Amino acid sequence: MRALVITGPKTAEVQDVEPPEATPGHVVVDVERVGVCGTDMELFAGDMSYLDSGQSGYPLRPGHEWCGRVRAVGDGVDPRWLGRRVTGDTMLGCGRCERCRRGRGHVCDDRSEIGIRNFPGALAESLAVPETALHALPDAVDATLGALVEPGGNALRAVRGAATGPGDRLLVLGTGTIGLLVALFGRARGAEVHLMGREEPELRLARSLGFEASVLPGLPSRAWDAVVDATNGVEVPALALRLVEPAGRVVYIGLSAMPSTIDTREVALKDVTVVGILGASAGLAEAITAYAEGSVDARPLVAATVGLDAAAGVLAGRRPPGIGPKIHIDPRLG
Repeated sequence: MRALVITGPKTAEVQDVEPPEATPGHVVVDVERVGVCGTDMELFAGDMSYLDSGQSGYPLRPGHEWCGRVRAVGDGVDPRWLGRRVTGDTMLGCGRCERCRRGRGHVCDDRSEIGIRNFPGALAESLAVPETALHALPDAVDATLGALVEPGGNALRAVRGAATGPGDRLLVLGTGTIGLLVALFGRARGAEVHLMGREEPELRLARSLGFEASVLPGLPSRAWDAVVDATNGVEVPALALRLVEPAGRVVYIGLSAMPSTIDTREVALKDVTVVGILGASAGLAEAITAYAEGSVDARPLVAATVGLDAAAGVLAGRRPPGIGPKIHIDPRLG
């Protein structure tokens, strides 16, 4: 089958590789759609921290935001999965350690991560996935939304961490895919949401989705009950802490390229709750439900869908025209 392979920093190509098999406990999925994530671009550029730590390495087959249809099931797999449209968890714990036994496989030290760490990704014609990672997609969730479940699950967990609801004011720092998804899920829960971006052009999509959005120093003076940092800016974590109300909550889901610092005295003296988010595992099912019910429509975030042959260029930053921050790949398009 054809699959995108990152062979080294800033080098990727579509190769013919051995197709996956439905081994015991696994299914084979024919891939319909894959989202290109900032993590994929960091792996391509050679900047991703896992490369420095040895947790990941080249050659690498990326792609962890995906959906498709189950083509084959292995021994021990419920045969009712056959033919179903699915997406799946990226974080695959070992299943044996105490963290996995307590339902925290996404932070298992021995975990694999589809398309990132020790597990081939979905930028290919087909993908092998453990049955335990699967989530069924209802008919109301099309391929575009299906490939947005994984980032949606991350954003939903951030909104849970912010603990905002009707009447609360939520400030989202960052207008990329995760920031916009946080805003959409936060609004669906009744919060008053405002986004902050770096430059005025970044705010157009947010405003077209019905959100207030601004750049500093134009941020309105309000009591922010919660602030979510969905950026990679090294200075933004400290800014989030400054902006949140005393006894409020700050959620960190963005990762800066360099270590960032906050003053923990400010955390204590403001009585702030700080929450970190890694992975979508605990948010996938609810994200699917929100998409299926229509309380969140994330499709405007996708600027374009292109074929597998264009994937290397997308990873290198060559974006097709479109307003949204997300690019999708359909491996069936070639």
